[in-house]
This record gives sequence, C-alpha cells and structure tokens, in this order.
Amino acid sequence: MKKKSTGIIFALAITILLAFSSAEAKWFLDIETGLVSSGYNDVRIPGDTGTEFSLSEDLQTDSSVFFRFRLGYQFGERHTVFAFVAPLSLKASGSVNQDIFFFEETFPANTPLNGNYRFNSYRLTYRYDFIRKKKLTLGVGFTAKIRDAAIRVEGGGLSSEKTNVGFVPLLNFRLNWRFADKFGLLFEGDALASPGGEGRAEDVLLALQLRLNENISFRAGYRIIEGGANVEEVYNFALLHFFSVGTEVRF
Repeated sequence: MKKKSTGIIFALAITILLAFSSAEAKWFLDIETGLVSSGYNDVRIPGDTGTEFSLSEDLQTDSSVFFRFRLGYQFGERHTVFAFVAPLSLKASGSVNQDIFFFEETFPANTPLNGNYRFNSYRLTYRYDFIRKKKLTLGVGFTAKIRDAAIRVEGGGLSSEKTNVGFVPLLNFRLNWRFADKFGLLFEGDALASPGGEGRAEDVLLALQLRLNENISFRAGYRIIEGGANVEEVYNFALLHFFSVGTEVRF
C-alpha cells in the first residue's frame, strides 16, 4: 500500500508540473528511484571495544527500492540552490559464529539476528556554473548535509540500536555534456574526506540523459554511495550500489 501511494503521488506531481512548465523555467523538481543493494557494510560499535562484523557478509542484506527528491531554483545564468531529501533503509538477517558485542548488548554466537541500517540524508546545496554553454555545463558548490543514521540489531530476545544525527559539509559538482540533440551524459555528486582520515562521504551519479525539451528530461544510470567514520564512538564503513532512473521537470 505504501509503495502504491508513493507511485500515485509521484504520477500526480509529474502531471501537475508538466501542465505548468514553461519556456522560462527556473524552478525544478527532480525525482529518482530504482534499486539499491549493499556492497560492504562493516560495523564495530563502540569503535574501540565493539565486535566487528559485516551486515552484508556475516549477515545478508536484502536489496530495496529507494526514492530521492530534490526541489531547486536557478537564478541568474549560473547560480543554483536546491533542497534534497533521501530516505534509505536496508534490512539484514542471518547469524554469526561468534559472540557479537554491539553497542549495549552481547548477542551469543549463532543467534538468529535481524539488522536494520538506516541512512536518511537531508541536504541544502549552492552551486555555481563556471562553464555554461549549449552543450556543456560544469559547476561546483557546497552542500550542507544532515545525516540521520541508525544501526539496529536484534535477536534471541535482545535488541540494541545506535543512532547518530550530525552535520556533514560536502563539496558539490556537476558535469552535463549534451553530446547529441536529445541525449547527454550527466556526472554529479557530493563528496569530501576528513584530513585525518577519520571519515569520508561520496554520493556520485553517472547517467545517460534523454531530453524531451528544454524543461523535461529523463535519465538512467548508476549511483554509488560510500563512506563512514572511524572514531571511538563508532566504526562503520559502507558501500551502496544504486541502479536508478529519474526525471527532472522545470517550471
């Protein structure tokens, strides 16, 4: 029911935006969906005393459908700002042949376990286009990201959850090469690593675009999210693969 309702809302939003799109488009709405699967997802909480295990190797993480939403505004010829929301939740299950000390609980070896990996992202971005031509656009900017993350493990009548909400500054970039009249190549993302190596974050998309007109485009491609933190409180590094389709409507 939830997926059906989301699909109806998506269709209504696109219909309304198509009806009001114009040649002088400034606002834009971007919606992306597809399938996300886990590469590695290594966890040790607390970072200095917890048991290290993998949500994707010791346990099995199921692939899941994802949605990402972006609403933005272009002002002048080269300035763009947008707000971005990306909820994400992955479920894992299985057992490990050793005791697992995770956050505040110890799970005995071979206990059937269920895990949940949540990584919701909320961002505000400003980008400036240094190059803006008919066939090529190149811009860089800054992103303020709020990370709403949690890892939960339960099994054998025990449960433990570590949550984390924090601010992450990122660099933003976008390269759009329109190599044919209706087709283009899009390479964009947010990324940054801490100088001391305690943490990093990358969210990068490579996609083929189909432009119906100046206000409506579709794309299909591959997105990668990778990163994590290695501090006393938590150790977690994850790699996620996204096979995505999306649309952008300007109005």
